[in-house]
Amino acid sequence: MASGIVVIFDFDKTIIDCDSDNWVLDELGATELFNQLLPTIPWNSLMDRMMTELHSQGIKIEDIVAVLKRTPIHARIIQAIKSAHALGCDLKIVSDANVFFIETILDHHGLRECFSEINTNPSFIDEEGRLRIFPHHDFTKSPHGCHHPCPPNMCKGIVIERIQASLSMEKKKTIIYLGDGIGDFCPSLKLGDGDYVMPRKNFPVWDLICKIRGLMKAEVCEWSNGEEFEYMLLHLISRISMNKINSGNTAQLYSVDCKLQTVPGAARETISQAISLPY
Repeated sequence: MASGIVVIFDFDKTIIDCDSDNWVLDELGATELFNQLLPTIPWNSLMDRMMTELHSQGIKIEDIVAVLKRTPIHARIIQAIKSAHALGCDLKIVSDANVFFIETILDHHGLRECFSEINTNPSFIDEEGRLRIFPHHDFTKSPHGCHHPCPPNMCKGIVIERIQASLSMEKKKTIIYLGDGIGDFCPSLKLGDGDYVMPRKNFPVWDLICKIRGLMKAEVCEWSNGEEFEYMLLHLISRISMNKINSGNTAQLYSVDCKLQTVPGAARETISQAISLPY
């Protein structure tokens, strides 16, 4: 039913309700050193340095895994991802976290198999049992050249363009993009007519989008918490699917304002029935 929909998620403060880097450092007591070094070392490079520091203090991979398993994530977001996957959407992640953090958290919540692709900073455990983290884009050799406020190690807009190029060889796909941070602004601008962007309200990307909302090609549908995340995402999947099935005949029924408070209760019930959620 929803095979023509590609849902692309940021990870930190979108799927999980914190920044995974900060969470690990805070839980392992390394925040003060990180803050001391941050003015002199790029964030991504500093995370690699911090993993070395933690390793030298006797922190093992098992300790990091235990912290990652405690990462806060809303139950409704877990359910929304499982539902979107069950409905046939192609789910992808584009994140400035790292592979080890993301996959550990997803595996813990039974979500790893829901995603066809994870685009993030590479990481691996070396022969000494130390976690190494490297930049997605090697900015030490050449800048990625984006003029939007993207970090030097990753322009998500470039990643989105690559995904769009791969999708162009298939039947028309609709993209839904969810994010919260400054780095999610650039990929939001890459979306076209018929696509949707779901910025987290009162977070940096939402502030930036609000300033140029009239210039956005994609429809903007904000969310604030886990309940709104689930409702809005599944509402959009239902709306897009119904429009495709009925070739626009019922489009008006689902053409409601994306702000949750404007969606009447009857519409919520109709959407729920149309989706047939696999609870």
